[in-house]
Amino acid sequence: MIQWIIPVACILIGYISGLIFEKIILKKIKFILAKTEIAGNEIFIQSLRGITRIWFMVAGCYSAVLSLQINQLISQNIADTLIKILTAIFMYSVTVVLARLGVNFVEIISSKSEGVSASLLSNLAKITIYVFGILTILQTLGFSITPILATLGIGGLAVALAFQDTLSNIFSGLYLIISKQVRPGDYVKLETTQEGYIIDITWRNTVIKELPNNIIVVPNTKLASAIFTNYHLPSKEITIKIPIGVSYDSDLEKVEQVTVKVAKEIMQKFCEPETQFQPFLCYDHFGDYSVKFTVYLRVSEFQDQRFAIHEFIKKIHKSYKQENIQIPFPTEDIHIKR
Repeated sequence: MIQWIIPVACILIGYISGLIFEKIILKKIKFILAKTEIAGNEIFIQSLRGITRIWFMVAGCYSAVLSLQINQLISQNIADTLIKILTAIFMYSVTVVLARLGVNFVEIISSKSEGVSASLLSNLAKITIYVFGILTILQTLGFSITPILATLGIGGLAVALAFQDTLSNIFSGLYLIISKQVRPGDYVKLETTQEGYIIDITWRNTVIKELPNNIIVVPNTKLASAIFTNYHLPSKEITIKIPIGVSYDSDLEKVEQVTVKVAKEIMQKFCEPETQFQPFLCYDHFGDYSVKFTVYLRVSEFQDQRFAIHEFIKKIHKSYKQENIQIPFPTEDIHIKR
């Protein structure tokens, strides 16, 4: 019984050390790194959460196996098998950490880079890391991975035929991301007149959120071959057109000055200060009862146009009243010939 005390003690020490390290030391390391403002420190700490405890347990169990082997309480074959199992557990935990790091870094890149979908690329990164990790574990345990790779190659053809639609959606999603035709956060309008913000491009679908808070799910292959309008390309700024008509008795020069002044005030509220665009108007034609013209001004993005038009109509109506500029009602002169 005395000879079993040391192995049991090693396992308990490993378990307790893992708890202490994760609950106390790891938190202190996170607090210290937060003060240094090192890039990626939070990602590294989050990736280690729950894993350090496994590492200490593996170390304790490994020490226990060595102690049992030295005291000849277990055979060499059993000891080698236990060591291989512990090695596999340790390597798999390292693979989990690397997968977490890969996903987190992809999400950081996607938040800083336009045209990157965090969901699709993060899932691909996770799958790639897990595949390489599992193959490395099998190679370490003494299994030959060459037949496995050959089997995967042959089986890949069967899988490609069976999941042809799924693979076409994956490659269509990658094409949309690489070509930067659509990006998460872009406002698009489909040829079916449905429109909304791109939330995510997954391995199968593109998710679009409408302004009424509904979700549109479009297969990547459909979107890649569809005709759609992206209101955030080449830039988020969008030019809006507002048609107006004034009385024939109006001074058109004065109308232009008042209208452009109001348009500039609206742009100061709904457009970026560094924009080079200046609002203007163009007289279109002589209508039945008024002179028709269109006002052109810009807003920061598509969603702002509704609020900008709302504010513009209120202000232009008030300004026209102050300047005695009439927006005439529809009228018609009837001449009766005897």
